Amino acid sequence: MAPDERWRNPFLAHSEYAIAHGFCDQRDSTDLSGPLPDIEDKNKILDENDCQYKWLGPGHFGGLISGLYPDGKRTIWSNGREQIVKLDYETLEVLNTFDLSHERPDELFSTQSEWESGVADLDNFSDEEQLIHSAIGLAARFMTGLDGVYSLLDIDHVMYLGRKEGVVAYSENDPSDRHSDLIEKARWNKPKEIEGSFVGINMTPDGRLVLSTDHGWLISLSRDFTDYVAVQIPGAEGKAAEHCKLMETKRGNTGYGWVRTSMCCDEEGGIYLNSLDHLHRVVWNGKNFSFLDEDGAWSSEYRNGSGNGSGTTPSLMGDDPSEDRFVVIGDGDDVVNITLFWRDLIPEDWECLPNAPSLRIAGLGPANMGDTNRDSIQTEQSITVAGYGAMAVNNEPKFRPSWLPERASRLLSFFLGHYPSFTPYGLHKYEWNPENTEFTEAWVNKEVSSPNSVPQVSIGSNVVYTCGTRLGKWTIEVLDWTTGESLGYWITGDSRFNTLGSGVQLDNDGRLVFGSIFGKSRILRLPFKNMHS
Repeated sequence: MAPDERWRNPFLAHSEYAIAHGFCDQRDSTDLSGPLPDIEDKNKILDENDCQYKWLGPGHFGGLISGLYPDGKRTIWSNGREQIVKLDYETLEVLNTFDLSHERPDELFSTQSEWESGVADLDNFSDEEQLIHSAIGLAARFMTGLDGVYSLLDIDHVMYLGRKEGVVAYSENDPSDRHSDLIEKARWNKPKEIEGSFVGINMTPDGRLVLSTDHGWLISLSRDFTDYVAVQIPGAEGKAAEHCKLMETKRGNTGYGWVRTSMCCDEEGGIYLNSLDHLHRVVWNGKNFSFLDEDGAWSSEYRNGSGNGSGTTPSLMGDDPSEDRFVVIGDGDDVVNITLFWRDLIPEDWECLPNAPSLRIAGLGPANMGDTNRDSIQTEQSITVAGYGAMAVNNEPKFRPSWLPERASRLLSFFLGHYPSFTPYGLHKYEWNPENTEFTEAWVNKEVSSPNSVPQVSIGSNVVYTCGTRLGKWTIEVLDWTTGESLGYWITGDSRFNTLGSGVQLDNDGRLVFGSIFGKSRILRLPFKNMHS
């Protein structure tokens, strides 16, 4: 591997999207080229000739792309609330399903007529209060207690995900046949000494799974589930359980744990994860976790004015070890800062930045969407990273009715971001300048909306894609990654196409695929060559 080449874990499926956020570095970017909208696309809603859609049920946010089968074809694996689904890569037709009713024996599973009714309710703007109550009902029905959101697919066509009390492996009866039935291959139940519910999952360079819990535990688990190593992050003992209990009481859900996002991994055994107010680099040496400085481990405080901690999975920036390399998060301030940390040794002449709680912080970019008077803006989406650029989106609704509790405001962006009164606007990019050793604003776009989606950058086409909204309809937006200029959009239509927090991704052929509230979609447009070549 060349020094400046992006590391790909050889034990993951050989595809562009074998793990949530694409690769172990969690950047949400790809070297592939992607499509661009035509002028006429602005004036029409995409139909079945332009966009594939498949009803799948609730919770199918991610879509993991397999490696090649012996017949030269691929599949897409999707883990939902009610079933695991394997789709034909080309057509999105369902090849196999695995029922998950045993995971929720007390829950009445839903039907397509319920999904269609739910979508219709979200698009009925005649009564604002009723609209919000429809969203609350759907959130309570399909989002409460959701687990297994983060998953990965390995080189042997085995999907791994962490449920609240264990890790489950799903595979095929015959891994050489993409039409083969799905099965639960194995289950690893969490030992009693490991506290909390599983949150994140990734894979270290030796092919072992690494998982985290909301109580601050890290677990290295062999993929055959025969052995594991578990440690609690320093500082978590006692404090993590207390914090989780406090936040569940305060917010009414378990989504704000001491650790509440996934983690990223590098090619050297480094594992990066956020706790309540620190970013940690823990080192896996093949046998044990290390928290020692001499092994390359570190822990660095970040700003946390809100007290809620970071809501973003850490992302790696930079590949060449002879050049500047960083870890990127959105911090916990009321106005979130895109925060860069030196990944390797801190330069000897580096001085602590003003208002930075740690010398390791290399940059603080307030993602205020160009409004320095904003008193609150947070993002639940990982910071999108490509090259030395890092971008955040605005998830704060434009308006919240006085009767709706503040803790429920994010529901307005996630379920009702297309309702004009609630639509948030703004994408904000900062960029590291290695010559000046400064992290400065690159651009702000205040006209495009990205209410809840995880964007993805096509480095090949130098654009960023996200799910947006215009005039009450859902869209896929395309912006120039260098300038932030809008390059157009596709109108996908009704709330079937609301990504609801999931990512927009390019498949292996450079076509846009995304999960949504009850299904999976693909825009049938082929890649466009690099605009800046």
